[in-house]
Amino acid sequence: MAISFKARSLGSWVSVGVAVAAAAYSSYASLTWLRYGRAARSSDEDKDPLLDRFMPAYEVVERHHIRVAAPAETTFAAACETSLLSSPISRAIFRAREIVLGSTPDSAQHPAGVLAFTKSIGWGVLAEVPDREVVMGAVTQPWLADVTFRAQAPDDFAAFNEPGYVKIVWTLRADPLGPAESVFRTETRVIATDRWARRKFRRYWSLLSPGIIMIRALMLQPVKREAERRARVFSDIGRK
Repeated sequence: MAISFKARSLGSWVSVGVAVAAAAYSSYASLTWLRYGRAARSSDEDKDPLLDRFMPAYEVVERHHIRVAAPAETTFAAACETSLLSSPISRAIFRAREIVLGSTPDSAQHPAGVLAFTKSIGWGVLAEVPDREVVMGAVTQPWLADVTFRAQAPDDFAAFNEPGYVKIVWTLRADPLGPAESVFRTETRVIATDRWARRKFRRYWSLLSPGIIMIRALMLQPVKREAERRARVFSDIGRK
């Protein structure tokens, strides 16, 4: 009898938890829908003239940063080589997208580092500052189950306006704070090429942006750990 009561009690709490989570998610999706197109402008420290060359106006933006006890060039290298799929949570998010949209699982072998990985699936390099920043871009229809990314030549990207697409740019960037400190930054911007694409992407972003944002945020700590590990190794070598 006691076991039966406990089971019913646990089931009730699980049901309440699911209901609360569903309500919170619904509220988030509604708020994201309403806020779409009201992207926050860059602060003074976030300003990125290189990124502005390719997308000065945008409908969605996500910015993340973390302070790192390592030189900027070490932080940048660590960021480029960090894997997007190193976290079980990130892998779960990618898998959840496949299930929600009915995607075909990607069985191809891809490089592990985020820069090499994204190049392998279609993203292109728009601009680079050696050891400091890389700007990546593509045009795509992310609401499709089996999404593809089309790179554009740097000179063509800003002017691309083929109907039915969104243009996406994102950066990996390391700003020096001193000889042994830096700030790692990543920023993503999106703009649609027409009203139809805007309507499709707005719905997609409202429903799936929590996972996308979490993947960006989950990248910060691995970059910091790896950059600081490398900095310690280089320091130890220098003392020998």
